[in-house]
Amino acid sequence: MATSDQEPAPEGASGAIERLRAATAVDPHQLDFPPVGNGVDYLLSVVEHLTEPVEHRDRKYAVLHLQAAAEVLLKARLKREHWSLVFDDPGQATREKLNTADFKSCTFIEAAQRLRNIAGVDITQQEEAALKKLSRDRNALQHYGLTHQALAVETRAVRVLDFLVHFLDDVLLPGLQLEEIATIASDLERIREGLSGIHTYVTQRMQRLQPELAGHEERTVACYSCGQLAMIADGERNRCLFCGTDEASMYLITEYLYQSIGDPEVRVRACPQCHKELLVDGIRLASEPDPVSFCFGCAAKIPDTVPDVPGEPR
Repeated sequence: MATSDQEPAPEGASGAIERLRAATAVDPHQLDFPPVGNGVDYLLSVVEHLTEPVEHRDRKYAVLHLQAAAEVLLKARLKREHWSLVFDDPGQATREKLNTADFKSCTFIEAAQRLRNIAGVDITQQEEAALKKLSRDRNALQHYGLTHQALAVETRAVRVLDFLVHFLDDVLLPGLQLEEIATIASDLERIREGLSGIHTYVTQRMQRLQPELAGHEERTVACYSCGQLAMIADGERNRCLFCGTDEASMYLITEYLYQSIGDPEVRVRACPQCHKELLVDGIRLASEPDPVSFCFGCAAKIPDTVPDVPGEPR
């Protein structure tokens, strides 16, 4: 027990956050969503919608709120670099337009590209591809209606959610004042707990599929739709056991090309064995540690050099 002439024990980081949280409590009658807090609130909604049991309506709002979170959080970091960068055309940016919110802002895909190219933020091609898939899903839901495999949509959303949580931890939170961190600390904790549970569900589902996938490793590729190593190719049709996507090889090639724009490792060419334009470079295969060249006509990995077959054209 401390005496009157002793210093009180340090309260620790958690105690300091609790004290700051109480000190920064907002008026319940005042709408107060600063950018990072607003983005975190959207992420919390996403986690709640993706926590089992998940219905189709949950997936819809998870996608819509996830794009909102991505846009808010990426632009918050972009504005920190320079406020003009959030404008669609930075050359037309003015303080007056910014202060009145009377301007067209860049898309969140453009925000990601500007963060990488101008601010030097590490956003990989795979992460940008996940953001683009999210944008497609959101646009379809918002404007046209979306018909797709439910688990594929859900898994794509989880990839962006995972990216945004890391983006918060590595890029945004280090630049915030402790007072602002205190206001979102409890939500961040709930988001991380929810994300952990979602990852556990995906892992358990993949483990349940292992008996069905066993023996097919040399023709099991990463599904273009959900990203899981669970799509078995058979030379004509290709079915993902994880999300249920079932596509003919020619359509599959179109999807791989569309979704790999900007990735120089992925390209399509004629197969030297079956001579069909179904050979794709940069495919993840269950039996190989590194991306390979895989022919969806032969349903097989094609080596860099293929031995000549007598009588067959090269």
